[in-house]
Amino acid sequence: MLQQGLSFDTPFGPSPDFKLFETVGGRRCLTVRLHGWRDGVSRGLASRQVFSVLHRAGVRRIISEAGVGSLNPLLDPRDIVIPDDYVDLTTARGSEPVVGGRLLIMRDPVCGTIASSLTAAARELADGRVFDRGTCVVTEGPRFESRAEVRVIGAMGDVVGQSMCPEVWLARDIGACYGALYVVVNYGEGVVADWEHGLLSDIFSDHATIQAGIILKAIDAADETAACGCAELSKPTLLD
Repeated sequence: MLQQGLSFDTPFGPSPDFKLFETVGGRRCLTVRLHGWRDGVSRGLASRQVFSVLHRAGVRRIISEAGVGSLNPLLDPRDIVIPDDYVDLTTARGSEPVVGGRLLIMRDPVCGTIASSLTAAARELADGRVFDRGTCVVTEGPRFESRAEVRVIGAMGDVVGQSMCPEVWLARDIGACYGALYVVVNYGEGVVADWEHGLLSDIFSDHATIQAGIILKAIDAADETAACGCAELSKPTLLD
């Protein structure tokens, strides 16, 4: 089963195109390029369009993937990090929820069940080292960070990227579990060595199939009955 080009109207504007497919294990999934990369559509707006669709579709588990830069000099290109926390330094993605009316507790932002499935699949299929925890510092982009910026944020986390926020808390807003799979594609500026565009391009190309395989294996292996505790981290708002 495969349906492509599925776009939907949302309160935040028309969504990017989704694909609906079924895994080998028989699980139905939606996939989408989250940021959309559409002219005139900001990343924050694209995220809300996407999560509005996911909410109406009743999606309960979300896995994102991305390339990130290393802040930790012990992390090398091609390493895989399954983050367990984040620092949000974005400035133009907004704070408006999709559903609203909930107090979002972010002490454990990533679902342990999804993370465990991703870790197991990555350790079987990856061509580099796999780390089952780490903090992602999220910057606005689309530009890369300066050396001075990397020196400042290097104390905040292990990798730097332009994904994970606002998606990690929008997932909690719609009542879904969230996990992420990141491949290190370059060193942050001033970390270990200057990165090379050719290597970055090669990793993105080489890892597309690997990351897809890891995610599909994790989806089929995930225990849908596991009590992960994510639902307990959203409470009625106290602001009314």
